[in-house]
Amino acid sequence: MSATSSSASGAPRAAVTATGHFVPERRLTNADLEELVDTNDEWIRKRTGIVERRILDDDQATSDMATEAAEEVLDARGIGADEIDVIIVATVTPDMQFPATACLVQDRIGASNAWGFDLSAACSGFLYGLTTGAQFIESGRFDTVLVIGADTMSAITDFTDRTTCVLFGDAAGAVLLERDDEMGLVDAVHHTDGSGSRFLCMEGGGSRNPPTHRTVDEKMHYIHQEGRPVFKFAVTRMADACVEIMDRNDLEPDDVRYLVPHQANLRIIEAAANRMGLDAEKVMINIDRFGNTTAATIPLCLYEWENDLQRGDGIVLTAFGGGFTWGASYLTWAYDS
Repeated sequence: MSATSSSASGAPRAAVTATGHFVPERRLTNADLEELVDTNDEWIRKRTGIVERRILDDDQATSDMATEAAEEVLDARGIGADEIDVIIVATVTPDMQFPATACLVQDRIGASNAWGFDLSAACSGFLYGLTTGAQFIESGRFDTVLVIGADTMSAITDFTDRTTCVLFGDAAGAVLLERDDEMGLVDAVHHTDGSGSRFLCMEGGGSRNPPTHRTVDEKMHYIHQEGRPVFKFAVTRMADACVEIMDRNDLEPDDVRYLVPHQANLRIIEAAANRMGLDAEKVMINIDRFGNTTAATIPLCLYEWENDLQRGDGIVLTAFGGGFTWGASYLTWAYDS
């Protein structure tokens, strides 16, 4: 199944007006992983592009990172938390099943006038959250929407499984959406194919496999990924979504200032850029330093590159995640940093 959205010509758009982030201090390098599993630095770099990733302290959780990112957004924008209307947290590693992590963030930042919820779309979570938040702005019902992508992937990673433990890290990224008469989210395409769910999932902890001694013993509360089918599907679909968004909006490579791809695998990123006809300097890449932080990768890139963006710059965002979920968005940047 697929879905598309597009802001009507002349209608107000939802623009990114501030960014924020949080990354843990602890680094887990490829050399560290060599001590844990049968792998090596050369293999990891060649297959994924990852050199190191960040790991959250054991006494912290996703809401801690999301709160830090949210507070940085507020500081950057120069507004109080009481001015936030909606909080959306994209995550597959909430602090707990309920309440939503968005509720915890709302309380901790003091957003007394906000309501919020969590959104689960795995690595596509932030992209889905951006479209969802934009629709609240475009409707005219709300003025400020905080969209956060945050995941503590180390909490659901089996560090004895060399196929997954080399990939993931912990981080949070956030953006503030506000109304703009000219700039903002122009268009988005989103897709879902649930037939791929068995290839990338966490089987334990839900209503089908609630926690038991068996689910723990069988490691069902860790990420399960079958690398070959996931890679094959991702490398095609993420590139397809980028081409789709460019065709829908009559974009040429010169119209795109940056591609902001989900940081899952360097080869997947390069395939998308090649299909779009973009040179390497037009692609945001930080997978070498942070690994795959799931819903946090795209907003983390926006935070790191915002000083290179100017009002009017066109950027394409794209992601692929478990579900399967994937898509792409086209937005024009709203401010000069």
